[in-house]
Amino acid sequence: MYKSFFGLKSKPFRLNPHLRFLFNSEAIQRAVNTLKYGLYQREGLVLLTGAPGCGKTMLVQNVSRRLPDAGIQVFTIATPRANGHSLLLQIFAALGLDVLDTGNLSGPVNPRGPRDPQAAGLRNLPEAIFWTQAVHDAVWAQFQAGRMPIMLGGDHHLAAGSISAVARHARAQGKKLRVLWLDAHSDINTPDTSPSGNIHGIPVANLLGFGPHELISMSGETPAIKPENMRYVGIRSVDEHEKRMIRQMGIQAFDMRAIDELGMREAMHRVLDGLDDDTHLHVSFDADFLDPEIAPGTGTRVRGGATYREAQLCMEMIADTGRMASLDVVEVNPALDIRNQTAELVVDLVESLFGKSTLINR
Repeated sequence: MYKSFFGLKSKPFRLNPHLRFLFNSEAIQRAVNTLKYGLYQREGLVLLTGAPGCGKTMLVQNVSRRLPDAGIQVFTIATPRANGHSLLLQIFAALGLDVLDTGNLSGPVNPRGPRDPQAAGLRNLPEAIFWTQAVHDAVWAQFQAGRMPIMLGGDHHLAAGSISAVARHARAQGKKLRVLWLDAHSDINTPDTSPSGNIHGIPVANLLGFGPHELISMSGETPAIKPENMRYVGIRSVDEHEKRMIRQMGIQAFDMRAIDELGMREAMHRVLDGLDDDTHLHVSFDADFLDPEIAPGTGTRVRGGATYREAQLCMEMIADTGRMASLDVVEVNPALDIRNQTAELVVDLVESLFGKSTLINR
């Protein structure tokens, strides 16, 4: 399991020791001071790191094409194993940047163990705790350094770590929290109700205070979030117990039937209603939110997901708010992809989250 992060910074800064980012100071001084990317206008740098197959190469290529107009400087920490690594180095050399490859967060591999009665019937709980805490700490460090954290991960349970850090940050800033969970699955089983014992089925329950102590207490307060903080978008594979949980807790859920009936535009108007300057907006984007016809490269595909245009509209409407302050992008699996189409599509949608628009009348 590899984790990657992006950050946006408001001014020259010391880099995050948790991620061991090292840059030549002269390269930092050469960075363009103004970042203008769609609706986002911030002073500073864009930092990218990536794990193998996470779509980083395409993102860098797409951002690089905008450099003359957008005024963006891109610093990338690539892994030796990453696809297109030599191409990345050529891109950075052309930009006059000095890049030091330091790798990604590392930790234990997934042992694919059986359900453990000593771990509330969950699988691989010690490893999950390690990775979730590692992600929490790295995201929290990004906030402490004044950056906008973006987590690229595998399993969506990693979002229990990132969102715990987001919740901690929102409390520290005295802000309200809004979490958009873009996913085919509701991921709100508890250890007692999980039919499989798989950790990736319980992250929302963990964030709401249900589950092992180590997973529910990372934000410094239990629960990390409240039901009114959550908005589901695009869910369509929900266990019976999860349906009861969502109803009983009053979580706003716009499943694919609601999107079919309302249309994505109206659904997103309702999802985003009430956002203001005192709201921290976090987007947790699972690739299986998308229909597998357009995004086959993910591990838990469910038919009937968001189409390309629905997904683009969803992302553009989020960008229109100008309030997205943190992001997860998870569950892109290159081993299951077809000619890299899922990675390229996800990169395209992330661009839209940061302001790229198909509109010509604005």
